[in-house]
Amino acid sequence: MKRKLANLYLILIFIILYAPIIFLIVYSFSEGETMTNFHGFTWSHYHTLFTDPRMLAIVANTLLVALLSSLIATLVGTLGALGINRTTKRVTREALLTMNNVLMVSPDVIIGASFLIFFTMLGIPLGFGSVLMSHIAFEIPIVVLMVLPRLREMSSSMLDAAQDLGATTRQLLSRVVIPFISPGIFAGFFMALTYSLDDFAVTFFVTGNGFSTLSVEIYSRARQGINLEINALSGVMFLFSLLLVGGYYWIQQASHRHKQRKRGVTS
Repeated sequence: MKRKLANLYLILIFIILYAPIIFLIVYSFSEGETMTNFHGFTWSHYHTLFTDPRMLAIVANTLLVALLSSLIATLVGTLGALGINRTTKRVTREALLTMNNVLMVSPDVIIGASFLIFFTMLGIPLGFGSVLMSHIAFEIPIVVLMVLPRLREMSSSMLDAAQDLGATTRQLLSRVVIPFISPGIFAGFFMALTYSLDDFAVTFFVTGNGFSTLSVEIYSRARQGINLEINALSGVMFLFSLLLVGGYYWIQQASHRHKQRKRGVTS
């Protein structure tokens, strides 16, 4: 009985989460201009979307910021996790973790306003650079939290064995540590990429005239009234998110199969 109630609860949660998304996507294929009634199937809204030069430029801006910020944040976050893991003093380690988690628990509005004041004080123009730096800043803690558990799972005896066999620090990092924590690195990268694509509050504060991202553009157009091109854009972004999740799952499964084959060979 409890299992059935748990399954019903999960089904209800998924319906609540996905019903609005499905509603948007369904009406992106409607011939009408409103979401009151479905007026027949059409691809016209998607055609309008992919022939809109401004929207295509915004999509390119969004993907460029997301990819660059995720790559940089993954590199910095991985190095940060390595540094925190190597810290021997517990007080120092806890202090570093607390500082790392500040951006995770702080409201996005506060973070965005802080970045806006910071860039204004330094005279940094708002635009691509300010958005990129802001995204890197709030993505780094995510990567650290994804990589750090993998580092804690790594046995110190494995590192000692590699050093006893004559491995240098560089070889130890590239051939032992990085391969072991690679699932955490990939998880951090995909999480950072997702957060960057999804972020609105921080981006809204630090974007300038002539530069916009999808989240800010969707908000601006939604305020002007219902436009089914927004539905089409939402459908495309949802499909892109599914591809990201599928890609991450495929990488995880491929890594797991590779480890299983490696264990079978060594045994």
